[in-house]
This record gives sequence, C-alpha cells and structure tokens, in this order.
Amino acid sequence: MSKTFEEKYKEIRLLIDKELIGEAKEELDKIIQEDNLQEMAYYLKGNLYKKEQNWKDAINNYTKAIEINPSSVAKQARDMCIEILKFYNTDMYNH
Repeated sequence: MSKTFEEKYKEIRLLIDKELIGEAKEELDKIIQEDNLQEMAYYLKGNLYKKEQNWKDAINNYTKAIEINPSSVAKQARDMCIEILKFYNTDMYNH
C-alpha cells in the first residue's frame, strides 16, 4: 500500500530533524514529480534551502507554494527571506 502525502511529509520532517538534508530534498523531489501541485513539498523544500542560506532557491520554492495556494504559510517565510536580504549590507563587512 502506498503512503499518503501526509505520511511522506512526516518522514521528511524526521529526515530534516536528523539533518539529512540531501535525503529530504530527494524525497521532496519525488513528491513534486508525482504531483507538482503539492504546496507543502515546495514549502518544505524552501525551508531546506533557507537552512543552507540559499536565498534564491528558498524564495523560488516559497513562491511556487504561494502560486498553488495564495494563503500558504510560505508567504510569511518568503517575506522573511526578502527582509533578510534587504537587511544584508555589504558596507558592513569588516575591513
């Protein structure tokens, strides 16, 4: 019997908790291949990229989740990434 998406997300969250980021990304990619309208897959993938401070890919995945569901929690996460990037100031580097 195949697993539900919720069961898959639960397993992915366990991988993330164990810092198995590569494996979590692979599982999320499989879900997206199976059903590219899985908002939660894009949201979780955005979280993984945010953890790695890969802002571009984080924002892109959050944006995709928002396109699927405009009231997604990804909106708040995307806005937070954008605020972090706005705060980033190269003039503040130590010389």
